[in-house]
Amino acid sequence: MHGVFVTGTDTGVGKTFVGCALARALGRAGMSVAVRKPVESGCERRKGLLFPADGIALARAAGDREKLDTVTPLRLAHAISPERAARLEGVNLRIVDLEKAVAAGAPGDFRLVEGAGGILSPLALDGLNADLAIALALPVLVVVADRLGCINHALLTVEAIERRGLAVSALVLNAISADVDGAMANRDDLAERVDVPVFAFPHGRDDRKAAELAANELAPLFTTDRADEMGMA
Repeated sequence: MHGVFVTGTDTGVGKTFVGCALARALGRAGMSVAVRKPVESGCERRKGLLFPADGIALARAAGDREKLDTVTPLRLAHAISPERAARLEGVNLRIVDLEKAVAAGAPGDFRLVEGAGGILSPLALDGLNADLAIALALPVLVVVADRLGCINHALLTVEAIERRGLAVSALVLNAISADVDGAMANRDDLAERVDVPVFAFPHGRDDRKAAELAANELAPLFTTDRADEMGMA
Protein backbone atom coordinates (compact mmCIF):
# COMPACT_ATOMS: atom_id res chain seq x y z
CA MET A 1 0.00 0.00 0.00
CA HIS A 2 1.29 3.45 -0.97
CA GLY A 3 0.34 6.18 1.47
CA VAL A 4 0.87 7.84 4.83
CA PHE A 5 -0.61 7.55 8.31
CA VAL A 6 -1.26 10.95 9.90
CA THR A 7 -0.98 11.07 13.68
CA GLY A 8 -0.46 13.77 16.26
CA THR A 9 1.36 14.39 19.51
CA ASP A 10 -2.08 14.84 21.10
CA THR A 11 -5.68 15.39 20.17
CA GLY A 12 -6.60 18.81 18.76
CA VAL A 13 -3.21 19.50 17.20
CA GLY A 14 -4.51 19.98 13.65
CA LYS A 15 -4.24 16.53 12.03
CA THR A 16 -7.28 17.12 9.85
CA PHE A 17 -6.15 20.60 8.82
CA VAL A 18 -2.72 19.30 7.79
CA GLY A 19 -4.20 16.19 6.17
CA CYS A 20 -6.61 18.28 4.09
CA ALA A 21 -3.85 20.63 2.96
CA LEU A 22 -1.66 17.67 2.02
CA ALA A 23 -4.50 15.96 0.13
CA ARG A 24 -5.06 19.11 -1.94
CA ALA A 25 -1.33 19.49 -2.61
CA LEU A 26 -1.00 15.87 -3.73
CA GLY A 27 -4.01 16.33 -5.99
CA ARG A 28 -2.41 19.38 -7.56
CA ALA A 29 0.69 17.25 -8.14
CA GLY A 30 -1.42 14.82 -10.17
CA MET A 31 -1.72 12.02 -7.60
CA SER A 32 -4.90 10.03 -7.08
CA VAL A 33 -5.56 10.39 -3.35
CA ALA A 34 -7.93 8.24 -1.30
CA VAL A 35 -8.44 9.93 2.06
CA ARG A 36 -9.45 7.78 5.01
CA LYS A 37 -10.62 8.58 8.52
CA PRO A 38 -11.75 4.98 9.07
CA VAL A 39 -13.31 5.67 12.46
CA GLU A 40 -14.44 8.99 13.91
CA SER A 41 -15.86 9.55 17.36
CA GLY A 42 -17.67 12.65 18.59
CA CYS A 43 -19.94 12.69 15.54
CA GLU A 44 -22.94 14.99 15.74
CA ARG A 45 -26.29 13.35 15.07
CA ARG A 46 -28.37 14.99 12.35
CA LYS A 47 -31.73 13.59 11.28
CA GLY A 48 -30.81 10.27 12.84
CA LEU A 49 -27.43 10.02 11.10
CA LEU A 50 -23.97 10.56 12.55
CA PHE A 51 -22.08 13.43 10.90
CA PRO A 52 -18.26 12.85 10.71
CA ALA A 53 -16.89 16.40 10.50
CA ASP A 54 -13.25 15.37 9.98
CA GLY A 55 -14.18 12.77 7.39
CA ILE A 56 -16.25 15.28 5.45
CA ALA A 57 -13.42 17.82 5.48
CA LEU A 58 -10.97 15.22 4.19
CA ALA A 59 -13.40 14.05 1.51
CA ARG A 60 -13.87 17.61 0.27
CA ALA A 61 -10.11 18.20 0.22
CA ALA A 62 -9.76 15.15 -2.02
CA GLY A 63 -12.42 16.48 -4.39
CA ASP A 64 -15.29 14.32 -3.11
CA ARG A 65 -14.12 11.59 -5.45
CA GLU A 66 -15.33 8.84 -3.12
CA LYS A 67 -18.49 8.37 -1.07
CA LEU A 68 -18.37 9.45 2.56
CA ASP A 69 -19.23 5.88 3.58
CA THR A 70 -15.90 4.86 2.06
CA VAL A 71 -13.92 7.72 3.61
CA THR A 72 -15.36 7.34 7.13
CA PRO A 73 -17.45 4.18 7.37
CA LEU A 74 -17.31 3.78 11.16
CA ARG A 75 -18.87 6.57 13.21
CA LEU A 76 -19.41 6.94 16.94
CA ALA A 77 -21.33 9.52 18.92
CA HIS A 78 -19.35 9.90 22.14
CA ALA A 79 -16.58 12.54 21.98
CA ILE A 80 -13.95 10.28 23.52
CA SER A 81 -11.47 7.75 22.16
CA PRO A 82 -12.99 5.45 19.52
CA GLU A 83 -12.10 2.46 21.68
CA ARG A 84 -14.07 3.75 24.68
CA ALA A 85 -16.91 5.09 22.52
CA ALA A 86 -17.22 1.69 20.84
CA ARG A 87 -17.50 0.00 24.23
CA LEU A 88 -20.20 2.42 25.37
CA GLU A 89 -22.14 2.09 22.11
CA GLY A 90 -21.89 -1.68 21.84
CA VAL A 91 -19.79 -1.63 18.68
CA ASN A 92 -17.32 -4.48 18.10
CA LEU A 93 -14.55 -2.31 16.66
CA ARG A 94 -11.36 -4.18 15.72
CA ILE A 95 -8.12 -3.19 14.01
CA VAL A 96 -8.91 -5.57 11.15
CA ASP A 97 -12.14 -3.63 10.51
CA LEU A 98 -10.18 -0.41 10.20
CA GLU A 99 -7.58 -2.06 7.98
CA LYS A 100 -10.32 -3.26 5.62
CA ALA A 101 -11.89 0.21 5.60
CA VAL A 102 -8.60 1.79 4.55
CA ALA A 103 -8.03 -0.81 1.82
CA ALA A 104 -11.46 -0.29 0.25
CA GLY A 105 -11.46 1.46 -3.11
CA ALA A 106 -8.99 1.56 -5.99
CA PRO A 107 -5.84 -0.34 -4.93
CA GLY A 108 -3.48 2.01 -6.79
CA ASP A 109 -4.63 5.16 -4.99
CA PHE A 110 -2.39 6.91 -2.49
CA ARG A 111 -3.91 6.30 0.96
CA LEU A 112 -3.89 9.33 3.26
CA VAL A 113 -5.09 7.86 6.56
CA GLU A 114 -5.88 9.98 9.61
CA GLY A 115 -5.85 8.34 13.02
CA ALA A 116 -7.58 9.52 16.18
CA GLY A 117 -5.53 11.27 18.86
CA GLY A 118 -1.89 10.35 19.34
CA ILE A 119 0.03 7.31 18.12
CA LEU A 120 -0.51 5.43 21.41
CA SER A 121 -4.13 6.51 21.86
CA PRO A 122 -6.65 3.64 22.02
CA LEU A 123 -8.25 3.23 18.61
CA ALA A 124 -10.09 -0.10 18.64
CA LEU A 125 -11.00 -2.77 21.17
CA ASP A 126 -7.81 -4.66 20.32
CA GLY A 127 -5.30 -1.96 19.51
CA LEU A 128 -3.86 1.53 19.43
CA ASN A 129 -3.32 3.93 16.54
CA ALA A 130 0.15 2.44 16.24
CA ASP A 131 -1.33 -1.01 15.67
CA LEU A 132 -3.30 0.24 12.68
CA ALA A 133 -0.22 1.94 11.23
CA ILE A 134 1.68 -1.35 11.65
CA ALA A 135 -1.12 -3.34 10.02
CA LEU A 136 -1.13 -0.94 7.07
CA ALA A 137 2.71 -0.82 6.92
CA LEU A 138 2.56 2.91 6.27
CA PRO A 139 5.08 5.61 7.20
CA VAL A 140 3.85 8.09 9.78
CA LEU A 141 3.48 11.85 9.46
CA VAL A 142 3.49 13.46 12.90
CA VAL A 143 1.57 16.69 13.48
CA VAL A 144 2.95 18.69 16.41
CA ALA A 145 1.19 21.64 18.03
CA ASP A 146 3.56 24.61 18.02
CA ARG A 147 3.49 25.48 21.71
CA LEU A 148 5.53 25.26 24.88
CA GLY A 149 6.32 21.61 25.65
CA CYS A 150 5.96 20.37 22.10
CA ILE A 151 9.58 19.25 21.74
CA ASN A 152 9.17 16.69 24.49
CA HIS A 153 5.88 15.48 23.03
CA ALA A 154 7.34 15.26 19.53
CA LEU A 155 10.46 13.34 20.57
CA LEU A 156 8.44 10.89 22.66
CA THR A 157 6.12 10.31 19.70
CA VAL A 158 8.99 9.75 17.27
CA GLU A 159 10.63 7.32 19.68
CA ALA A 160 7.39 5.36 20.13
CA ILE A 161 6.91 5.11 16.36
CA GLU A 162 10.45 4.04 15.56
CA ARG A 163 10.57 1.47 18.38
CA ARG A 164 7.67 -0.27 16.63
CA GLY A 165 9.60 -0.54 13.39
CA LEU A 166 7.67 2.19 11.61
CA ALA A 167 9.21 5.02 9.59
CA VAL A 168 8.58 8.67 10.42
CA SER A 169 8.25 10.54 7.15
CA ALA A 170 8.27 14.05 8.63
CA LEU A 171 7.14 16.28 11.47
CA VAL A 172 4.72 19.12 10.82
CA LEU A 173 4.87 21.89 13.41
CA ASN A 174 1.37 23.33 13.26
CA ALA A 175 0.55 26.79 14.64
CA ILE A 176 -2.72 26.05 16.42
CA SER A 177 -2.94 29.67 17.56
CA ALA A 178 -2.07 32.98 15.98
CA ASP A 179 -0.26 33.92 19.20
CA VAL A 180 2.87 31.78 19.00
CA ASP A 181 5.91 33.03 20.90
CA GLY A 182 8.55 33.37 18.17
CA ALA A 183 11.30 33.20 20.77
CA MET A 184 10.68 29.46 21.20
CA ALA A 185 12.07 28.54 17.75
CA ASN A 186 10.53 25.09 18.06
CA ARG A 187 11.17 24.18 14.44
CA ASP A 188 14.90 24.79 14.72
CA ASP A 189 15.14 22.95 18.02
CA LEU A 190 13.25 19.94 16.67
CA ALA A 191 15.29 19.85 13.46
CA GLU A 192 18.45 19.53 15.55
CA ARG A 193 17.09 16.46 17.33
CA VAL A 194 15.40 14.35 14.67
CA ASP A 195 16.65 12.77 11.44
CA VAL A 196 13.54 13.60 9.40
CA PRO A 197 12.32 16.82 7.78
CA VAL A 198 10.48 19.32 9.97
CA PHE A 199 7.90 21.54 8.27
CA ALA A 200 6.10 24.55 9.73
CA PHE A 201 2.45 25.31 9.03
CA PRO A 202 1.07 28.79 9.80
CA HIS A 203 -2.15 29.32 11.71
CA GLY A 204 -4.63 28.17 9.11
CA ARG A 205 -7.53 30.40 10.07
CA ASP A 206 -5.37 33.45 9.50
CA ASP A 207 -3.34 32.50 6.43
CA ARG A 208 -4.74 29.66 4.33
CA LYS A 209 -2.66 30.64 1.32
CA ALA A 210 0.53 30.23 3.36
CA ALA A 211 -0.74 26.89 4.61
CA GLU A 212 -1.28 25.70 1.05
CA LEU A 213 2.27 26.76 0.16
CA ALA A 214 3.57 24.83 3.17
CA ALA A 215 1.63 21.77 1.98
CA ASN A 216 3.21 22.14 -1.46
CA GLU A 217 6.63 21.88 0.21
CA LEU A 218 5.53 18.77 2.12
CA ALA A 219 3.91 16.96 -0.83
CA PRO A 220 7.11 15.94 -2.69
CA LEU A 221 7.94 13.55 0.17
CA PHE A 222 5.05 11.40 -1.00
CA THR A 223 5.36 11.41 -4.76
CA THR A 224 6.03 7.92 -6.06
CA ASP A 225 9.69 8.39 -6.94
CA ARG A 226 10.59 10.10 -3.67
CA ALA A 227 8.59 7.59 -1.61
CA ASP A 228 10.37 4.69 -3.30
CA GLU A 229 13.73 6.31 -2.62
CA MET A 230 12.87 6.63 1.10
CA GLY A 231 11.34 3.18 1.35
CA MET A 232 7.84 4.54 1.95
CA ALA A 233 5.96 3.07 -0.99
